[in-house]
Amino acid sequence: MNQMTFSDMEYSGRKRVTQKEKFLREMNEIIPWADWVSKILPYYPTGKRGRPPRGIEVMLRMYLLQIWFNLSDEGLEDAIYDSYAMRNFVGINFLEEQVPDATTLLKFRHLLEKHNLGEAIFNDIKERLQQAGLMMRGGTIVDATIIHSTPSTKNKEGKRDPEMHQTKKGNQWYHGMKVHSGVDCGSGYVHTITGTAANVHDLEEAPKLLRPDDEVAYGDSGYLGLPDRPEVKADENLSKIKFRINRRPSSLNVKTDYDGINWEKVIEHQKSSVRCKVEHPFLIVKRQFGYSKTAYRGIAKNMNRFHMLFGCANLLMCIRGGRTKEFCSVCLG
Repeated sequence: MNQMTFSDMEYSGRKRVTQKEKFLREMNEIIPWADWVSKILPYYPTGKRGRPPRGIEVMLRMYLLQIWFNLSDEGLEDAIYDSYAMRNFVGINFLEEQVPDATTLLKFRHLLEKHNLGEAIFNDIKERLQQAGLMMRGGTIVDATIIHSTPSTKNKEGKRDPEMHQTKKGNQWYHGMKVHSGVDCGSGYVHTITGTAANVHDLEEAPKLLRPDDEVAYGDSGYLGLPDRPEVKADENLSKIKFRINRRPSSLNVKTDYDGINWEKVIEHQKSSVRCKVEHPFLIVKRQFGYSKTAYRGIAKNMNRFHMLFGCANLLMCIRGGRTKEFCSVCLG
């Protein structure tokens, strides 16, 4: 904003900075806006027909606010009018322009989904982390999480989302999809994610989460059969990986009167101490960003959002680790 308004002057006199404003400032500092805008530019309307389009960066900032705070299109429009911190992040001066409406944001989101730009931005973050030396190589932790989907049939077809399915975990049934993630063992950053229906077994997607140069892989007891998968045995690189998969707790029983050290439990604890890093990105996406339930119909639309969310989770972990300067110093050609 070029011109300072009365609300800007009044707001600058406050004594306390809110957590929301702090978060937005940190994300604004670490995101390579110019490069992300250049990725969207080839697909963005030129304005030769219809009304002139809003700036790409303004729309991108609005979309990021939407996924960070899990807001609807109309809800985000209202939130920007209500929140000074959000308005300041988007960079809108009400003396010069108004907030883009919900329909404009909807069309922008469809543009990102159509051209897989969420995945492109996720890969851009991953490449920057690797070039900055923040993402290590040689080991991957694999895991999956269930994302609930609404069972509602209030739509034109009068049916549930055909791409979502139900599955049983423990003694409880879930309906929705799964997000499978491959996380770097050393740093905890996510390097690969895939999406499937909830009834797809974790083992089927696990080979896609491993990198060719991985030397070791960690996973919970749901991945016990991973070394014997045909895709792993047939691959020259994956077949050489040392799999450190947690055993089922029921297989570690010892006699109650045994007073020595249960070395099997010690080994399993050491595996778990490394494997626990995979839970942190899930925590950020499902708790901080609040996306524990699908917002759209179809796996592709939701995966575009998950690519953006997990990419932003990597950025947030980078900020919390005090590595913003190293990340921003990377310049991709």
